[in-house]
Amino acid sequence: MLTSPSETMACPDTARWHRLAAQLADMIPEAATIRVSLTDPKQAWPHPHAIAKNAAGESITLSRTTARVAARWILRVWADADWTLPHTFDLATATLIRSDLAAGRGR
Repeated sequence: MLTSPSETMACPDTARWHRLAAQLADMIPEAATIRVSLTDPKQAWPHPHAIAKNAAGESITLSRTTARVAARWILRVWADADWTLPHTFDLATATLIRSDLAAGRGR
């Protein structure tokens, strides 16, 4: 696909984002958002890590495998994102935003 002068995709693949949201909603039915980072608190090196939260903002317990698979899927769909910072994937809207912006803290 052609890119714009800013090197971003001219047409975002929103259908892919929505398919991913549907797959993750099937895998983690009670999840509303999934926060993804490369900072797993149990690892000393960068490692895919996900935290799912329900609509009330409460954390959902995930198995290590489920958390890792969800994180990897999101990382692959948005491979060009700046993964030095955590991001939050909203399953209802199929959008990914930096977690610091999602929390309203800004830069």
